[in-house]
Amino acid sequence: MEPLDELYEALAEILMAKESTQGHRSYLLPSGGSVTLSESTAIISHGTTGLVTWDAALYLAEWAIENPAAFTHRTVLELGSGTGLTGLAICKMCHPQAYIFSDCHSRVLEQLRGNVLLNGLSLETDVTANSDSPRVTVAQLDWDVTTVPQLSAFQPDVVIAADVLYCPEAIVSLVGVLQRLAACCKHQPAPEVYVAFTVRNPETCQLFTTELGRAGIRWEAEPRHDKKLFPYEEDLEMAILKLTP
Repeated sequence: MEPLDELYEALAEILMAKESTQGHRSYLLPSGGSVTLSESTAIISHGTTGLVTWDAALYLAEWAIENPAAFTHRTVLELGSGTGLTGLAICKMCHPQAYIFSDCHSRVLEQLRGNVLLNGLSLETDVTANSDSPRVTVAQLDWDVTTVPQLSAFQPDVVIAADVLYCPEAIVSLVGVLQRLAACCKHQPAPEVYVAFTVRNPETCQLFTTELGRAGIRWEAEPRHDKKLFPYEEDLEMAILKLTP
């Protein structure tokens, strides 16, 4: 029998189709639920590394799940959210009152909004909305140009960031935005700040702590946690610093 012309056409479409640069990955949570993300299959895509999940984001998510009291009933601002893994895990496991994902790249923000909705959370526009789920927003935040009044509007109790110490310029920008966050809180306690990173280059880590010292920001290392929940290389050296602006 002669194959149908439609079969030939379908085969031709498949052979000519470009390989997708996006895929989906699910991370299982201790509760039995999961975080499912749309991620890029390339480390660098659309001119950014923020479309993939990095190891320190997984490490920080594990730490948060072990320390839920740091986030429960509090407003959390995440700097450089990337795919949203850490924040989505916190929203599902730690019961924050509100969670603000932020990034500066338009493509990352688009993917973030999609991942929030993919995990059954709503993007709240009404701050008075009453729900068992946290109020979730996705904000464009450029560390170099954001102002003290813009940061004040977030009113965070906790600020987190993961794998954002990738170059000297980013470190200087991060410390600058942390200084402006501290300036928002003259009449109230400064937010707790947790920065997680993979120690790839000791000089980069040294630059970060040096810049923190110049800015008058105190820091201490959080103890390593033992419970490994997510897949990443076990021999990686990772750290979480708690900062006090």
